[in-house]
Amino acid sequence: MPRVRALVAVVLVALALSGCASLTERAGLPPSVDRAAQLESGGDSGGAARVYEQLAGQNTGADRNEFLLHAARDYLAANRPEDAARVLTLTAGALSVPQASERALLNVQLALERNRRAEAAREFAAIGEPAGGPLRDYYHELKARLAQQTPANQAAPPGGHAAPPGEPAAHVALLLPVSGRAAAAAASVRDGFMTAYYQAPANERPHVRIYDTGTLSIAEALKQAHEQGAEFIVGPLTREDVTAAAEYAGARAPMLALNYLPTDHPVPADLYQFALSPEDEARLAAHRVLDDHHKRGVAIVPAGDWGARVLAAFKQELTAGGGELLASAQIDAARTDFSPAVIEVLRINESAARWKRLESVLGTKLQFEPRRRADIEFIFSPAQAATERLLRPQLRFHYAGDIPTYATSDAFDPDLRANDDLEGLMFPDMPWILGGDFADAVRAAAREAWPNGSPYRGRLFAFGFDAFRLAQALPRHGAAGSVGLEGLTGRLSLDSDRHIRRELNWAQVHNGELRLLAAPAP
Repeated sequence: MPRVRALVAVVLVALALSGCASLTERAGLPPSVDRAAQLESGGDSGGAARVYEQLAGQNTGADRNEFLLHAARDYLAANRPEDAARVLTLTAGALSVPQASERALLNVQLALERNRRAEAAREFAAIGEPAGGPLRDYYHELKARLAQQTPANQAAPPGGHAAPPGEPAAHVALLLPVSGRAAAAAASVRDGFMTAYYQAPANERPHVRIYDTGTLSIAEALKQAHEQGAEFIVGPLTREDVTAAAEYAGARAPMLALNYLPTDHPVPADLYQFALSPEDEARLAAHRVLDDHHKRGVAIVPAGDWGARVLAAFKQELTAGGGELLASAQIDAARTDFSPAVIEVLRINESAARWKRLESVLGTKLQFEPRRRADIEFIFSPAQAATERLLRPQLRFHYAGDIPTYATSDAFDPDLRANDDLEGLMFPDMPWILGGDFADAVRAAAREAWPNGSPYRGRLFAFGFDAFRLAQALPRHGAAGSVGLEGLTGRLSLDSDRHIRRELNWAQVHNGELRLLAAPAP
């Protein structure tokens, strides 16, 4: 074991000086890197790991991954395998060949530190021998350590049983596109998932294995997960991948898909569906409109598939409840002037036309102030935050600022200071954004568990957090349909179609700040 740690230190120094071109090309190492090296030389591997983790939060791409690998090495050297596991899950995007080899070797050592020899042996068998240098020495030291340990040293995974040598290990498979176009979204989901994992009692944590659907097809990922012993699957993330998973004909474990299938697509019996669905929020908005005793109104939505789906869901729910959508208009989110659509849906042009006709009849100039149609009781204006901040002032300019206006949570960005422009807007949102005892407790714990500069913990972080808790609850209670959780994304329950439903609270922007709205009176 001391030899492995010594080699890790050698790898640390060698890769810091030569393995990352973007670092060595700089005029000199930043003082914080010097500080980490000083801590290492003084024997404080844990302190060095924290410095490298902070550096990772301040960088992107290859540099970020390199600092995370540094942190994982030092956490292992400090006998802190859970912290090493945490930072290894943060590596994302394309890794260089040395970085990919090192991450794989670190995962082998991590499995050995956790007394999971069979898992370590399987992962080691998939690693090619590095061509030379410190990584090659590290590879052979781990190989020797594997040969020295017997299968009896492998501990049973928490809540489960030890797997015989060479047998698949029971685990939860997390299918996410951690590389590729959706990598940023996947990283937020993964970070939330792993945060929930580490906040669970140690004896209730399942083994988790991540399958990168950015490099694997869905069929390949499901096949590997089955062969490696997955007892439950969380993912995939995108709508297209969820459709592919539903159509997979091979054997697989029950699955919690992180998106919805198309409404007309057959749903396998062992597939649950969980999504941050704007259509669901549009239906909630329709209910809120009716609960606020409004019946007749108009909608302004972004052009394209997203706007069409959200509008259809809102209109269907509104009509079913006895309301009426008088008119709707589309806006081009790529533009900044939405006046034509606003004027059309508010019928301001008709007011101007009446004024022109009256002037013509009387043969004189009249003082005129345009008026909007008088039969509108509400406006539904779902859009992304940047678009909503442009649209709301234009509605006020066109004499509609006093009309109750509803949106979905996409309209509000909690990290922006420009939400004054949303004055008066009402929308549903999750406890992670609006606050609450559970959300506040998780936020406090996350501040302690994650370094400064860690990835943005937005709605997808909360989504990943709840996905882990559902992965624990569904195998126990899903068949009975009795799942109920207070989550970061809402109050979660399972309906008869195996959809996870979210109950949300409502808020209104008031003086640039959020004000919680009371539930409507019965």
